[in-house]
Amino acid sequence: MRLVVRLMIAGVALATGGLTAGCSSAVVPDAQGATNPAVISPPGRTVTATVPAAAATKTAAAATKTASAPAGPVLDIVGGPRGIKAKEGILVDATTGQVLWSKDATVPRPIASITKVMTALVILQSGGLNQEITVPKAVVNYVAKYGAEAAGLIPGQRFTTVELLHVMLVMSAADAAYTLANAYGPGLPAFIAKMNAEAVKLGLTGTRFTSPDGLPYPTGFSTYSTPADLVTLGEAAMQNPVFRSIVDLKYYNLAKGDGHNAVSATSDDTLLGHYAGLVGIKTGYTDAAGHTLLFEAVRNGRTLIGAVLGSPSTTPFTAAQDATKVLNWGFALTLAPVAP
Repeated sequence: MRLVVRLMIAGVALATGGLTAGCSSAVVPDAQGATNPAVISPPGRTVTATVPAAAATKTAAAATKTASAPAGPVLDIVGGPRGIKAKEGILVDATTGQVLWSKDATVPRPIASITKVMTALVILQSGGLNQEITVPKAVVNYVAKYGAEAAGLIPGQRFTTVELLHVMLVMSAADAAYTLANAYGPGLPAFIAKMNAEAVKLGLTGTRFTSPDGLPYPTGFSTYSTPADLVTLGEAAMQNPVFRSIVDLKYYNLAKGDGHNAVSATSDDTLLGHYAGLVGIKTGYTDAAGHTLLFEAVRNGRTLIGAVLGSPSTTPFTAAQDATKVLNWGFALTLAPVAP
């Protein structure tokens, strides 16, 4: 059984146990639940100045809580994944909540298009997936202003909510995200308020949204989260069968219909269809965020969920390479010996 609350606790566990400069693995509580003192900003590491201080304060407060021991068999953590270029990351056993590895996982950073996971979650909770939505005129200028990834939606065209969710999540189309947020707010300010309210509800103390798509509005650092928070968000979204079925798709083709043109979408998640057991979740990129990836994979009955943020922009594949190394390491772990 997968429990979101348990993963929220796990996010605290990494903060209290393993955030030291250059760390490669998280320290999990011992049998008595003891933890090490929290270290939010390791030596030589500071929170980005453009992230509001309130977010860092909330994150620090969360890190002082006592973490619960994993609820189930504990994996024996040996070393950590090698060659990770991401600035931050985390890997969690989704069944037990055990934090397997972490790197600055409670420090807020921009997350780019991973933002669309929260957009989808708010919409799915609102319901009405078959309602028709008209593409607004303002979407054209919005996409052009930011040079955003778009599906070429034309103002006046009509799509159902679930069709737009597919286009938004598979293709990471900003015009689909804008159209959905405008309809479900109604209006972007109201919708963004709903996103932040849901973040509070989930206990995402290091997270803030200023757009429905992760575009740099008003700056590249305005929308941010932490790897620990993103695991909790991803776990919540993956509980929804519609969301889960969409983010597992490599391709989505929508035939021309009454009120809209045909749309063909291809996921930019290079691990889909190539990494055995991968079931999603969402990629992202902006200049400020670098390459980002929230991911989940299932192998031999074990489900691992994690995130890497700030993978370098040297190639389009750095986040996928980081995630591959982290997952390979995690799936190679074995159960810890049971004490007599």
